[in-house]
Amino acid sequence: MAFTRSGRIAASIAALALGTAGLASCAGNDGGGSGGAGGDDETVTIGVVGASDAYWQTFVDAAAEEGITVELEDFAEYTQPNPALSEGELDLNQFQHLQYLADYNVSNNDDLVPIGATAIYPLGLFSTTHESLDEIPDGGTVAIPSDPSNRARALNVLQEAGLVELSDGGTFASEPSDVEPSSRVEVMEMDASFTATSLADVDAAVVNNDFVTDAGLKFDEALFQDDPEAESAQPFINVFAARADDADNETYLKLVEIYQTNQDVQDGVFENSGDSAILLDTPVEELQQILQDAEDQIREN
Repeated sequence: MAFTRSGRIAASIAALALGTAGLASCAGNDGGGSGGAGGDDETVTIGVVGASDAYWQTFVDAAAEEGITVELEDFAEYTQPNPALSEGELDLNQFQHLQYLADYNVSNNDDLVPIGATAIYPLGLFSTTHESLDEIPDGGTVAIPSDPSNRARALNVLQEAGLVELSDGGTFASEPSDVEPSSRVEVMEMDASFTATSLADVDAAVVNNDFVTDAGLKFDEALFQDDPEAESAQPFINVFAARADDADNETYLKLVEIYQTNQDVQDGVFENSGDSAILLDTPVEELQQILQDAEDQIREN
């Protein structure tokens, strides 16, 4: 979940294992940590959106202390990390929530799985021309992400804010065609990475968490946001994802543990979110059930 990177950034951020140059390492694309954490140094390649966020270097350093070299591969768009993971170019990715993963799996007949929770982030509505919802004019234009899961969530945010009325009442499958003609604003879809950069041309935009700070926005300046602690927000738990065959990989699970328990990492994630993230360690079995339920719902629609 503004974003000035263009295309895929090939450079990786590498962490060296604790000062010992002679340790052997495994290639990230052939399973990385398949031997389990500990012992010889191992290399794991993780796809992310926003590798420049400071907490990622903290995470890389913390992993190095455990003998795991983490290489971060940065992507400009949400559409890129899942195919890269599925094709073996990555060992893990960490950029998406469960609803997005469900949409990807169903659309691509894939079976990527969550192996650990990170956080839930509120989805906010921002404007650089209006200071309140009341200032947004009738007939104004609001930009939303175009990918199905974030698009539906954004439409629900707009309905909660009183800017649109949805004919389907607001679901995880809501589309712009569900916006009633009597709604206060018109909705414009675009790639999630462009909603923030469009703010000069629209009245407001729903901006995913990943792109807020890069756009010079502040989380507490959102005109409106949804409630990440509501039960209905569970499909928006962000996760580490892996190929199904790697769901029990000890090294990958160790990285999840580091992310969830290292206080410096957790503090960095929270600070980077403008103190808005709800940090989580939801059991994997529960994550898998939420994913399965979301996939079943998508197939039914």
